[in-house]
Amino acid sequence: MGIRAVIAQVTGAVTRAFLVVLLIATPALLLPGTSADATQIVALVAVFAAALTLFEYMSIYPGLIEFRDAPPFNRIRFCALFITVFFLSAMFRGLQIPTVTGQFLTAVGLFVGYVLDFAFSPVHLFAQAVLPGGTAVAEPFIRGAAGLAYVLSIISVCLFSLIVRFSGWPLRNGDFNLWINLPTFDPTAGDDVVRRLGRLAWFNVGVGILLPFVLPAVVYAVTKSFGLVHARDPQTLIWMVTAWALFPSGLIMRGVALHRIVQLIEQQRQRAAPGEAEPLLQPV
Repeated sequence: MGIRAVIAQVTGAVTRAFLVVLLIATPALLLPGTSADATQIVALVAVFAAALTLFEYMSIYPGLIEFRDAPPFNRIRFCALFITVFFLSAMFRGLQIPTVTGQFLTAVGLFVGYVLDFAFSPVHLFAQAVLPGGTAVAEPFIRGAAGLAYVLSIISVCLFSLIVRFSGWPLRNGDFNLWINLPTFDPTAGDDVVRRLGRLAWFNVGVGILLPFVLPAVVYAVTKSFGLVHARDPQTLIWMVTAWALFPSGLIMRGVALHRIVQLIEQQRQRAAPGEAEPLLQPV
Protein backbone atom coordinates (compact mmCIF):
# COMPACT_ATOMS: atom_id res chain seq x y z
CA MET A 1 0.00 0.00 0.00
CA GLY A 2 1.46 3.34 -1.07
CA ILE A 3 1.88 6.38 1.14
CA ARG A 4 -1.03 8.14 -0.55
CA ALA A 5 -3.31 5.20 0.05
CA VAL A 6 -2.26 5.08 3.71
CA ILE A 7 -2.89 8.80 4.15
CA ALA A 8 -6.28 8.50 2.46
CA GLN A 9 -7.24 5.53 4.64
CA VAL A 10 -6.19 7.26 7.88
CA THR A 11 -7.91 10.50 6.88
CA GLY A 12 -11.10 8.64 6.02
CA ALA A 13 -11.05 6.73 9.30
CA VAL A 14 -10.50 9.88 11.37
CA THR A 15 -13.26 11.72 9.49
CA ARG A 16 -15.71 8.87 10.05
CA ALA A 17 -14.82 8.71 13.76
CA PHE A 18 -15.41 12.46 14.10
CA LEU A 19 -18.79 12.19 12.37
CA VAL A 20 -19.79 9.37 14.72
CA VAL A 21 -18.88 11.53 17.72
CA LEU A 22 -20.87 14.42 16.28
CA LEU A 23 -23.86 12.16 15.71
CA ILE A 24 -23.92 10.86 19.27
CA ALA A 25 -23.34 14.31 20.77
CA THR A 26 -25.96 16.12 18.64
CA PRO A 27 -28.91 15.76 21.06
CA ALA A 28 -26.77 16.82 24.03
CA LEU A 29 -25.40 19.79 22.08
CA LEU A 30 -28.77 21.03 20.82
CA LEU A 31 -31.01 20.36 23.79
CA PRO A 32 -30.80 22.89 26.62
CA GLY A 33 -30.52 21.81 30.23
CA THR A 34 -28.52 18.61 29.66
CA SER A 35 -27.31 17.35 33.03
CA ALA A 36 -23.67 16.66 33.85
CA ASP A 37 -24.34 12.94 34.28
CA ALA A 38 -25.99 12.73 30.86
CA THR A 39 -23.07 14.61 29.31
CA GLN A 40 -20.59 12.15 30.80
CA ILE A 41 -22.56 9.17 29.50
CA VAL A 42 -22.78 10.71 26.03
CA ALA A 43 -19.04 11.41 26.05
CA LEU A 44 -18.23 7.83 27.08
CA VAL A 45 -20.46 6.32 24.38
CA ALA A 46 -19.07 8.72 21.77
CA VAL A 47 -15.45 7.83 22.60
CA PHE A 48 -16.20 4.11 22.45
CA ALA A 49 -18.04 4.39 19.12
CA ALA A 50 -15.30 6.61 17.67
CA ALA A 51 -12.59 4.14 18.70
CA LEU A 52 -14.51 1.24 17.15
CA THR A 53 -15.01 3.17 13.91
CA LEU A 54 -11.36 4.27 13.83
CA PHE A 55 -10.00 0.75 14.32
CA GLU A 56 -12.46 -0.69 11.79
CA TYR A 57 -11.60 1.68 8.95
CA MET A 58 -7.87 1.89 9.63
CA SER A 59 -7.52 -1.88 9.43
CA ILE A 60 -6.89 -3.61 6.14
CA TYR A 61 -8.74 -6.69 7.29
CA PRO A 62 -12.50 -6.72 7.88
CA GLY A 63 -14.06 -6.53 11.31
CA LEU A 64 -17.74 -6.08 12.06
CA ILE A 65 -18.98 -3.42 9.64
CA GLU A 66 -20.59 -4.89 6.53
CA PHE A 67 -20.26 -3.46 3.01
CA ARG A 68 -17.27 -1.43 4.14
CA ASP A 69 -15.90 -1.14 0.61
CA ALA A 70 -19.24 -0.92 -1.16
CA PRO A 71 -20.41 2.68 -0.92
CA PRO A 72 -22.90 4.26 -0.59
CA PHE A 73 -24.58 1.58 1.57
CA ASN A 74 -23.18 2.74 4.91
CA ARG A 75 -23.15 6.38 3.85
CA ILE A 76 -26.89 6.37 3.19
CA ARG A 77 -27.59 4.67 6.51
CA PHE A 78 -25.39 7.13 8.40
CA CYS A 79 -26.83 10.16 6.63
CA ALA A 80 -30.37 8.99 7.39
CA LEU A 81 -29.40 8.43 11.02
CA PHE A 82 -27.70 11.81 11.37
CA ILE A 83 -30.51 13.74 9.65
CA THR A 84 -33.13 12.00 11.81
CA VAL A 85 -31.29 12.72 15.06
CA PHE A 86 -30.66 16.34 14.04
CA PHE A 87 -34.26 16.96 12.98
CA LEU A 88 -35.70 15.41 16.14
CA SER A 89 -33.23 17.30 18.33
CA ALA A 90 -34.21 20.56 16.62
CA MET A 91 -37.89 19.74 17.19
CA PHE A 92 -37.41 19.07 20.90
CA ARG A 93 -35.20 22.15 21.24
CA GLY A 94 -38.02 24.22 19.76
CA LEU A 95 -40.20 23.28 22.75
CA GLN A 96 -37.95 25.30 25.04
CA ILE A 97 -36.17 27.72 22.69
CA PRO A 98 -38.41 28.55 19.72
CA THR A 99 -36.49 28.94 16.47
CA VAL A 100 -37.53 29.16 12.82
CA THR A 101 -35.90 25.80 12.06
CA GLY A 102 -37.49 24.10 15.04
CA GLN A 103 -40.93 25.51 14.28
CA PHE A 104 -40.67 24.48 10.63
CA LEU A 105 -39.58 20.93 11.47
CA THR A 106 -42.29 20.70 14.11
CA ALA A 107 -44.92 21.79 11.60
CA VAL A 108 -43.68 19.27 9.04
CA GLY A 109 -43.55 16.52 11.66
CA LEU A 110 -47.04 17.25 12.94
CA PHE A 111 -48.43 17.19 9.40
CA VAL A 112 -46.67 13.92 8.54
CA GLY A 113 -47.72 12.41 11.86
CA TYR A 114 -51.32 13.42 11.28
CA VAL A 115 -51.31 11.86 7.79
CA LEU A 116 -49.73 8.61 9.00
CA ASP A 117 -51.81 8.34 12.15
CA PHE A 118 -54.46 5.84 11.18
CA ALA A 119 -55.56 2.62 12.81
CA PHE A 120 -52.77 0.02 13.17
CA SER A 121 -50.21 2.19 11.34
CA PRO A 122 -46.65 2.02 12.75
CA VAL A 123 -46.77 5.69 13.76
CA HIS A 124 -50.08 5.25 15.56
CA LEU A 125 -48.85 2.13 17.38
CA PHE A 126 -45.61 3.82 18.45
CA ALA A 127 -47.37 6.93 19.75
CA GLN A 128 -49.87 4.84 21.70
CA ALA A 129 -47.10 2.66 23.14
CA VAL A 130 -44.92 5.54 24.29
CA LEU A 131 -47.73 7.69 25.62
CA PRO A 132 -50.72 5.56 26.55
CA GLY A 133 -53.28 8.04 27.80
CA GLY A 134 -50.85 10.91 27.27
CA THR A 135 -51.84 14.55 27.29
CA ALA A 136 -53.36 16.18 24.23
CA VAL A 137 -50.26 18.35 23.83
CA ALA A 138 -47.58 15.69 24.17
CA GLU A 139 -49.10 12.93 22.08
CA PRO A 140 -49.37 14.87 18.77
CA PHE A 141 -45.75 15.96 19.18
CA ILE A 142 -44.52 12.41 19.73
CA ARG A 143 -46.62 11.26 16.80
CA GLY A 144 -45.07 14.01 14.66
CA ALA A 145 -41.53 12.97 15.63
CA ALA A 146 -42.33 9.33 14.84
CA GLY A 147 -43.92 10.27 11.52
CA LEU A 148 -40.95 12.37 10.46
CA ALA A 149 -38.45 9.64 11.39
CA TYR A 150 -40.51 6.98 9.63
CA VAL A 151 -40.68 9.01 6.42
CA LEU A 152 -36.91 9.56 6.50
CA SER A 153 -36.38 5.81 6.91
CA ILE A 154 -38.60 5.10 3.90
CA ILE A 155 -36.70 7.68 1.84
CA SER A 156 -33.37 6.03 2.72
CA VAL A 157 -34.64 2.60 1.64
CA CYS A 158 -36.06 3.97 -1.63
CA LEU A 159 -32.85 5.88 -2.37
CA PHE A 160 -30.65 2.83 -1.88
CA SER A 161 -33.01 0.65 -3.91
CA LEU A 162 -32.82 3.12 -6.81
CA ILE A 163 -29.02 3.16 -6.59
CA VAL A 164 -28.92 -0.64 -6.68
CA ARG A 165 -31.33 -0.73 -9.60
CA PHE A 166 -29.81 1.93 -11.83
CA SER A 167 -26.16 2.52 -10.86
CA GLY A 168 -24.70 -0.98 -11.06
CA TRP A 169 -24.00 -1.23 -7.34
CA PRO A 170 -21.73 -2.71 -6.00
CA LEU A 171 -19.56 -3.16 -9.10
CA ARG A 172 -19.35 0.43 -10.27
CA ASN A 173 -16.18 0.95 -8.18
CA GLY A 174 -14.53 -2.33 -9.19
CA ASP A 175 -14.67 -5.91 -7.97
CA PHE A 176 -16.76 -6.86 -4.95
CA ASN A 177 -14.83 -8.74 -2.26
CA LEU A 178 -17.25 -10.97 -0.40
CA TRP A 179 -14.95 -11.47 2.58
CA ILE A 180 -14.29 -7.78 3.25
CA ASN A 181 -17.88 -6.65 2.71
CA LEU A 182 -19.55 -9.57 4.53
CA PRO A 183 -16.99 -10.41 7.24
CA THR A 184 -19.46 -12.36 9.40
CA PHE A 185 -20.69 -14.53 6.53
CA ASP A 186 -18.82 -17.78 5.84
CA PRO A 187 -19.41 -18.80 2.21
CA THR A 188 -17.94 -22.27 2.83
CA ALA A 189 -20.31 -23.23 5.66
CA GLY A 190 -23.67 -24.87 5.11
CA ASP A 191 -25.38 -25.42 1.78
CA ASP A 192 -25.13 -23.45 -1.45
CA VAL A 193 -24.10 -19.83 -0.91
CA VAL A 194 -26.84 -18.52 -3.20
CA ARG A 195 -29.58 -20.25 -1.21
CA ARG A 196 -28.14 -19.06 2.09
CA LEU A 197 -27.77 -15.46 0.94
CA GLY A 198 -31.24 -15.55 -0.60
CA ARG A 199 -32.84 -16.78 2.61
CA LEU A 200 -30.89 -14.20 4.61
CA ALA A 201 -31.99 -11.44 2.23
CA TRP A 202 -35.69 -12.27 2.50
CA PHE A 203 -35.38 -12.74 6.27
CA ASN A 204 -33.89 -9.25 6.66
CA VAL A 205 -36.57 -7.68 4.47
CA GLY A 206 -39.37 -9.49 6.32
CA VAL A 207 -38.08 -8.60 9.78
CA GLY A 208 -37.48 -5.01 8.68
CA ILE A 209 -41.07 -4.68 7.51
CA LEU A 210 -42.52 -6.22 10.68
CA LEU A 211 -40.36 -4.48 13.29
CA PRO A 212 -42.10 -1.05 13.15
CA PHE A 213 -45.29 -2.89 14.14
CA VAL A 214 -43.66 -5.18 16.71
CA LEU A 215 -41.33 -2.74 18.49
CA PRO A 216 -44.16 -0.57 19.89
CA ALA A 217 -45.41 -3.64 21.76
CA VAL A 218 -41.93 -4.07 23.23
CA VAL A 219 -41.82 -0.39 24.17
CA TYR A 220 -45.24 -0.67 25.79
CA ALA A 221 -44.16 -3.68 27.84
CA VAL A 222 -41.00 -1.88 28.99
CA THR A 223 -42.84 1.32 29.90
CA LYS A 224 -45.47 -0.66 31.82
CA SER A 225 -42.71 -2.33 33.81
CA PHE A 226 -40.34 0.60 34.38
CA GLY A 227 -42.57 3.67 34.02
CA LEU A 228 -43.78 5.85 31.16
CA VAL A 229 -41.45 7.66 28.82
CA HIS A 230 -42.65 11.22 28.45
CA ALA A 231 -41.68 14.52 26.85
CA ARG A 232 -39.59 15.51 29.86
CA ASP A 233 -36.95 13.02 28.75
CA PRO A 234 -36.17 14.28 25.22
CA GLN A 235 -32.86 12.49 24.64
CA THR A 236 -34.39 9.13 25.46
CA LEU A 237 -37.29 9.81 23.12
CA ILE A 238 -34.97 10.93 20.32
CA TRP A 239 -32.99 7.72 20.41
CA MET A 240 -36.11 5.59 20.86
CA VAL A 241 -37.80 7.11 17.83
CA THR A 242 -34.60 6.91 15.79
CA ALA A 243 -33.99 3.25 16.64
CA TRP A 244 -37.64 2.36 15.98
CA ALA A 245 -37.59 3.96 12.53
CA LEU A 246 -34.05 3.35 11.23
CA PHE A 247 -33.13 -0.07 12.57
CA PRO A 248 -35.87 -1.75 10.48
CA SER A 249 -34.96 0.32 7.42
CA GLY A 250 -31.33 -0.76 7.85
CA LEU A 251 -32.43 -4.40 7.82
CA ILE A 252 -34.45 -3.82 4.65
CA MET A 253 -31.45 -2.16 2.98
CA ARG A 254 -29.28 -5.10 4.02
CA GLY A 255 -31.82 -7.50 2.52
CA VAL A 256 -31.85 -5.52 -0.74
CA ALA A 257 -28.04 -5.54 -0.82
CA LEU A 258 -27.85 -9.29 -0.19
CA HIS A 259 -30.43 -9.94 -2.90
CA ARG A 260 -28.27 -7.95 -5.30
CA ILE A 261 -25.24 -10.07 -4.38
CA VAL A 262 -27.29 -13.20 -5.08
CA GLN A 263 -28.16 -11.86 -8.54
CA LEU A 264 -24.49 -11.15 -9.28
CA ILE A 265 -23.40 -14.63 -8.18
CA GLU A 266 -26.06 -16.22 -10.36
CA GLN A 267 -25.05 -14.09 -13.34
CA GLN A 268 -21.42 -15.02 -12.79
CA ARG A 269 -22.27 -18.71 -12.70
CA GLN A 270 -24.24 -18.43 -15.92
CA ARG A 271 -21.32 -16.73 -17.63
CA ALA A 272 -18.74 -19.12 -16.21
CA ALA A 273 -16.73 -20.88 -18.89
CA PRO A 274 -13.11 -22.09 -19.33
CA GLY A 275 -10.74 -19.26 -20.11
CA GLU A 276 -13.14 -16.52 -19.07
CA ALA A 277 -11.86 -13.33 -17.50
CA GLU A 278 -11.38 -12.93 -13.76
CA PRO A 279 -14.75 -12.92 -11.95
CA LEU A 280 -16.16 -9.70 -10.58
CA LEU A 281 -17.10 -11.33 -7.31
CA GLN A 282 -14.14 -12.41 -5.20
CA PRO A 283 -14.68 -14.86 -2.34
CA VAL A 284 -11.60 -13.57 -0.47
